[in-house]
Amino acid sequence: MHQLFRSPDAGLFGRRLRHERGARIPVLLVTGFLGAGKTTLVKNFLDSAEGHGTAIVVNEFGTAGIDDALLRSSADETVLLGNGCLCCNVRSDLQVALRKLLSDRERGLVPHFRRIVIETSGLADPGPILSTFATDRALGGECHLDAVIAVADAVNGMTTLEQFAEARRQVMLADIVVLSKTDLVTGDGSDALAARLRALNPRARIVMADAGRVDASIFTAAQAGPAFQAEAIGEAAHSDGVMSFTLVFTDPLPWSVVARSMETLMALRGADILRAKGLLAVEGCTGPVVVQFVQHLAHPPAELQAWPDADRTSRLVLITRGIAEGNVRALFDAVQALAATTGPR
Repeated sequence: MHQLFRSPDAGLFGRRLRHERGARIPVLLVTGFLGAGKTTLVKNFLDSAEGHGTAIVVNEFGTAGIDDALLRSSADETVLLGNGCLCCNVRSDLQVALRKLLSDRERGLVPHFRRIVIETSGLADPGPILSTFATDRALGGECHLDAVIAVADAVNGMTTLEQFAEARRQVMLADIVVLSKTDLVTGDGSDALAARLRALNPRARIVMADAGRVDASIFTAAQAGPAFQAEAIGEAAHSDGVMSFTLVFTDPLPWSVVARSMETLMALRGADILRAKGLLAVEGCTGPVVVQFVQHLAHPPAELQAWPDADRTSRLVLITRGIAEGNVRALFDAVQALAATTGPR
């Protein structure tokens, strides 16, 4: 990870990207517990004008709430092109389904699509899907995971979060949390659930759904993700032993410090790094560098052409299990101090 790859027109990490991941197809992962309203949310988006040109991958059998004219059930995964243009059955795992979909797009066997939405089953853990995009380089060359969208049910959400670790993990790993069924709750029920969601994931943006409808921009706009949000800096602890915190660095970092610190952290506690994502000012780079880590895996770093706003501070958001902010901060400080005192050989 510490090696730098140069080309004549590139920065430290290869050719600079005009935006976070160049021309690759964005993938939106929609997760949420059983009955939370994932299918309704996705269907309403597909029915909208903005939903045109969206490919859908559903990894559960015949989800209720999408009619047969739009989504045909199958024994395995179903791949559907947005707005009901196409249905086909893919009897394999997620990677094969996505590769086939991308191949069919290139060969003109399916209408051209601009994005992919993956709807998980209600009991799915988003972690392995994040790992899939980190490890499959061929797939990563064609598409990128833009955002994790978790749906929480305002009626049963509080009980679900208390009883099921899967539901808590879905929220913890989300970039956006959609609060559904708010029209069915009276009093301060929605506010109490929103507060619980913020406690579980202070970085995520919470969006209120209106009868299963939300602003289409959560699907269509490039999602900066939690690493690009300056607020919510601090540490949050959860009953599952999961910690979430943001490291902020005011001065540009040597890439060796970032690489060596994360290599050490992954070597010692990789299994407990649920997700780490950052936008970093790196010495020798004109634009910010996007980094992302999932357990023992590191996405290739990518340098952007420009910062998204006036804030030039480095921000690295970590979601960990049992790893405190102070320990990670001490690791970065120690590596940086050693790097600064390294003499000539």
